[in-house]
This record gives sequence, C-alpha cells and structure tokens, in this order.
Amino acid sequence: MKHPSSTTGDGRLRVAAAQMVFAPTIEGNLERIGLATGRAAGLGADVILFPECATTGYGIDFGKLARPTVARALQAVSAMAARHRIHLLVGSPVYMDRRRLNALLLFNRAGRLVHGYAKCQLTDGDRRWFSPGNALSLFSIEGMAATAIICHERRYPELVRLPVMAGAQVVFHPNAGLDDLAVSKAKRGGRDGIPVRAFENAVYYVFANSVGPQGGGKWSAGDTKIVAPDGSLLGLANNRDAALVVADLDPGLATRRYAAESLQHPRFLAPYWRAMVRELRRQVVISDRAYRVLMKEPAPGTS
Repeated sequence: MKHPSSTTGDGRLRVAAAQMVFAPTIEGNLERIGLATGRAAGLGADVILFPECATTGYGIDFGKLARPTVARALQAVSAMAARHRIHLLVGSPVYMDRRRLNALLLFNRAGRLVHGYAKCQLTDGDRRWFSPGNALSLFSIEGMAATAIICHERRYPELVRLPVMAGAQVVFHPNAGLDDLAVSKAKRGGRDGIPVRAFENAVYYVFANSVGPQGGGKWSAGDTKIVAPDGSLLGLANNRDAALVVADLDPGLATRRYAAESLQHPRFLAPYWRAMVRELRRQVVISDRAYRVLMKEPAPGTS
C-alpha cells in the first residue's frame, strides 16, 4: 500500500498519536497497531506514536513473557513501518542481555530500528519486572530533533530539559495509566502538567495513552493529546474510546528558547549544563548501538 510521505509540503512534521484499548493478546494488540498505522499513513502522517507497552499491554505478568515472543512482535511492527512508509514509535518490553527493559522503539520508513529508549525512572510496579535504562532520548524524524520519556517519567523534568538543551523540538510521551476508575475518570480534558512542560521548554509535546480497563480493577484515562509550544491543545482524545489524534508541527514555532537561555545564564551553571549535554549525546550513541544489535540491524543511514 503506497501513501504520501507527508501532506504538509511546507517543512512541517505531521504527527499522529494513537490512543489504544489494549487487547488481551499480543496478536490482538499487533492487529490494532497495524490498523492505526495504516490509518495514520493514509492521513499523510510522518510518524505515529503508540502507548507504553503497546505490543503486550501493560497490566500483564511480564515474567511469563518469552524473549522469542517479543522478538516476533517487534519484527511485525518493523514490517508495518516499512509497509506503510511511516516512522513508527512503539512502546514494548525488550530483552537486552539478561535485562528486561520497558522501552520505546523508533522504526523508520524502511522498517529499520534507528533509536531505542528505556524507561529509567521506574514505578514500584515496574521494578518488579524491569531494569532501569541508563540513557536519555535524542533522535531525529525528517530533520526535526526529538526526545522521549515514558509514562511515570513526566514527574522528572530534567529528562525533558536536557534533551531540549541538546536540540529536541518535540517530546514523544507514551503512557499506560494504571489507576482506580474514579481517579481515571477525573483525568480528562487535557488538565494536567503536559501543557506546562511544553510551554516551559517552548517545544511540542505528543502524548499517547491507553484507555479503558487494565486488569485487576485498574483503568487508564486516555486523554491522548498533542500540545503546541505555547501550551495550547492541537488535538485531544476523550477518556473512553480508542482514537487517533493528528496535528502538523511547525519547527519554526518550537524555539526551545528557555532551555537555550539556561545554557548561558547563570554563568556559573552554564559549563555544567553543556557538559551534561555532551554526555547525553555520547550515551545516546552507545545506547542506540545496543538496540541495533538487538534487532540484528546494520547502522541506519539517513531516515
């Protein structure tokens, strides 16, 4: 199936955020990922973001999840990206050496894995199953620099600020809520800290959440959204249904102004910020090399 690479034609990046109701099986989740990917590609999206652990669902016993099962799921996602010629960001468990990681993986239009990020700030529930990552996220899609955090990590502003200092103009944030139903129902209408995070960094923010029952009486609130650098909502889903939110991002509006100014003043902090940015870049190179080995892929060319 052939789709346009983008319908904007003016240097903007068309992004899609998929709000998922998790299926009870990996096969069911892959079917839903495939349908949403095809729909986004048909709308001319350059990239689509899926929730945390979209391949498996989040409220499962990860201890019973076999390494070959995960590998087959990721190969299927890779094929979807290649078939629809779209950059695909998907949350999934991954196995790396003896560690199980809660990761976000970026497949380019050719289906090659070009970036991986593992959740480094874990919840108590995460720590039961996952090891923490040891890198931040920095990558590029169609020339627009980006970063990512996963779910609970919204509480750690440095995970966004440092990559923005390094050049990121958009934050991709996969989520899988796990709340009591009453708490979940209260999370609606975009009323959370995400617009603030976009505003304080002068960047775009793309948030893709699961929605509905998560097992064990827990729920996920939905409220998938795309936010502009001024904090305004460009698209918002409800907290009941699967949905696809699409918006065009203008790189010229993502100025990163406040993060860039922090690299200059106060002067006594500036060299330390710059040193951390250099270390961030170095660690991303090391991390992405490990992810390419994971998928047995050669080093990617220009995506």
